[in-house]
Amino acid sequence: MGVDLEKLESTAERLGISVERMPRHIAVIMDGNGRWAERQGLSRAAGHREGSRRTEELAQSCVDFGIEVLTLYSFSAENWKRPKEEVDALMYLYTEYLIRVQPKLMRDNVRLVHLGRKSQLPAEVQDALDATTEKTRGNSGMVLALALNYGGRSEIIDAVRAICEEHKMGELGLEDIDEECVSSHLYTSGLSEPDLLIRTANEKRVSNFLLWQISYSEFYVTETLWPEFKEVDLEHAILSYANRKRRFGDVDS
Repeated sequence: MGVDLEKLESTAERLGISVERMPRHIAVIMDGNGRWAERQGLSRAAGHREGSRRTEELAQSCVDFGIEVLTLYSFSAENWKRPKEEVDALMYLYTEYLIRVQPKLMRDNVRLVHLGRKSQLPAEVQDALDATTEKTRGNSGMVLALALNYGGRSEIIDAVRAICEEHKMGELGLEDIDEECVSSHLYTSGLSEPDLLIRTANEKRVSNFLLWQISYSEFYVTETLWPEFKEVDLEHAILSYANRKRRFGDVDS
């Protein structure tokens, strides 16, 4: 995984900011597919399909901008509560997307990683995930992290269980359990923490997303519904981020 400094510097220059002000890791909570569909007089499934197209466009923009990691909150562990028809449509879209996007990921040197509990997903989604993550494993450009059947609390529980098991086996002492240790046992192990968290549709909550990792992330909330979120909206979010002063608990100098 590496930063494309040439693209990053070009984007920063175009936006009129220093390259140090550019976010390296962007996370997105994609809200508003259903509301967009209702306003258009369409089914919720149609809204999710339009949102899927927007996801591909955003990923391409992030590649072009030189972003290091893009993490997308695609399907939460709580989303299984939705009507079966809607969930089935979403699972079909994920399978279709993961297969269709492979050539583009290879062309752009993007590595796909999955965040979440894979075993609870339908077999066809698991197969598509396995095929795409394996095919892109050697890519060294942007990382596209797909949070699919993901829950922040579940992630922390899974990390605690793994740490406890290593301690029980004598592989890990209590004194070894620190922030770095916990981070290394999360689904996001090896990835930087998000600099910028974007949420669409004017929702102002984190919804069990990356609870450990977003401790110092900058938030950007927009009224724009996800199917209407364009590259210019991404640029607005980046500019908002660039104008923040990140203190990480320190005081202004």
